[in-house]
Amino acid sequence: MLRMPSCLLKLTRVVLSHKPWALFILIFIFVSFAYIKLYWGIWEDLKSRGHPYGLSAEISCAHYVPSSLNTAAGPSPSTGNVFFVETSEQTTPSYLFSCSVESAARTHPGSRVMVLMKGMAKGNTSLPKHWAFSLLSCFPNVEIRPLDLTELFSGTPLKRWYLWPLRHWEPHFLAVLSDACRIVLMWKFGGIYLDTDFIVLKNLQNLTNALGIQGDDVLNGAFLSFKPKHEFMELCMQDFVQNYNGWIWGRQGPELLTRVFKKWCSLRTIKSMSCKGVSALAPEAVYPIPWQDWKKLFEAVSALELHKLLKNTYAVHIWNKLSHGTKLEIPSQALLAQLYSQFCPATYAKMKQDSEEWARRAV
Repeated sequence: MLRMPSCLLKLTRVVLSHKPWALFILIFIFVSFAYIKLYWGIWEDLKSRGHPYGLSAEISCAHYVPSSLNTAAGPSPSTGNVFFVETSEQTTPSYLFSCSVESAARTHPGSRVMVLMKGMAKGNTSLPKHWAFSLLSCFPNVEIRPLDLTELFSGTPLKRWYLWPLRHWEPHFLAVLSDACRIVLMWKFGGIYLDTDFIVLKNLQNLTNALGIQGDDVLNGAFLSFKPKHEFMELCMQDFVQNYNGWIWGRQGPELLTRVFKKWCSLRTIKSMSCKGVSALAPEAVYPIPWQDWKKLFEAVSALELHKLLKNTYAVHIWNKLSHGTKLEIPSQALLAQLYSQFCPATYAKMKQDSEEWARRAV
C-alpha cells in the first residue's frame, strides 16, 4: 500500500489550520501525489518489459558495419565530443536511439560520440545485454558510459538545485533533468549535444556556438554546439536556477534558451542571426520538419522531394514525444524510413530483420 511522504503529512496539518483554503489545497496535494505515483508506476512497468522480440543481443560487426568504419583509427583528441544523454533508468534503447547515435558516429568519425546513461551502474565495465549496445560498440568512436549526475552538476549553480530531496516528485522531472544536463555539459566540456531523437545527415563541427530555431519565435535545445566555458551557457545555468519552475513544460528548456538569447542580443523576437558570437540557426538547419507537421515523417516522398527538403539540413529532429506511437513500415518510401536507410544503415538492417521476423511469427 502506498504511503504519503512525511513532508506531505506535515503540510496537511498546517493546511487544516487555515480552513477556508483547506479543502482546495488538500485536493490539489492528493491529486498531484496520485498523478506522480501513477506516472512512475507506468514508467517502471514499461521499463520492465524490455525488448518486445527477445532477439539475441549478439551482433556481427562485419555484417552490420563496413570494415572501413570498424577498423578506423578512431577519434582525434583535438575535435569536440558529441554528447547524448539518457536521464531515465532505461537501458533498452529504441531503434531511433540507435539510429541517432549511429548517424552521429558515421558523420563524425574524428569525434568521440559519448552516450551517457543514468541506468548504467557506475563501475560496471560490461554493457547491458541488448542488440543496440552490441551494434553501437562496432563503431570505434562510440563510448557508452554511466551518467553520474552528482559529479556532473558539481561546481555549477545547478548542484544545489539537483540535491533538493523532493526534486524527483515534480511532474516533468526527467525532461527538466535532461535540460539541466545539456547546458552543464556544454559549459563544462563544450562540443555538440543532441537529443536521442535526431538523425544526423552531415558533420556538425562547423556549427560552433550555435542553437536552432524551431519556429514560432522559439529556440530549441535539442541541438547545441558550444565552446567550453562559454558565457552564454553560463547565463543559461544562472537563469535555470533563478527563474526555475519545474511544473511548466518547456520552462527550463526552449523557453529558457529563448529568454537568454533575447537578453543576449537585446531582441523582442527571434530570427536567424549571429549575435555577439552566438548563432540562431534557421529552422531548416536542424528542425526542417516543424513539430506541428510531424506526421509528414510517415508520408511517402520521392528521392527528389527528399533531397529538395533537406538540401540545407544538417540533422532532422524526429519529435519522438509526438511520433513514437506511430507505426513505421519497413521497408517503405516513408520519409523517416528513407532517413533510417541512408543515414543509419546498420540500425535499419536490424529493423528490417525484426520486421521480417515479426511477419513470420504472425503467420
